[in-house]
Order: sequence, then structure tokens, then C-alpha cells
Amino acid sequence: MNPPPHRPPRAWRRWLGGALALLMLLAVLLLYRDPGFMLMLADQVWACF
Repeated sequence: MNPPPHRPPRAWRRWLGGALALLMLLAVLLLYRDPGFMLMLADQVWACF
């Protein structure tokens, strides 16, 4: 009976996922600082009514 193969820790995947999530959040926050984007977003919301 052979022992199961040794797997390296997957900490880098968790770190990479957290870093990607942080970058996406920062990108969204930067969009909200742009007045043109805010105007477009308000126009789209207003068009729903």
C-alpha cells in the first residue's frame, strides 16, 4: 500500500485570489471617482423609470 502523494501548500492561491479581489475593488472605486462614469450611471438608472 503506497502513501498518498505529498501536495505542497496552496497558500499562494489564497494570496493570489485576495490580491485579485483587492485590485477589482480598487478599479471599481476609481471608476466612481470619474464624473463621466457617474453621469452615465445616473442616466442609465434614470432611464429605468
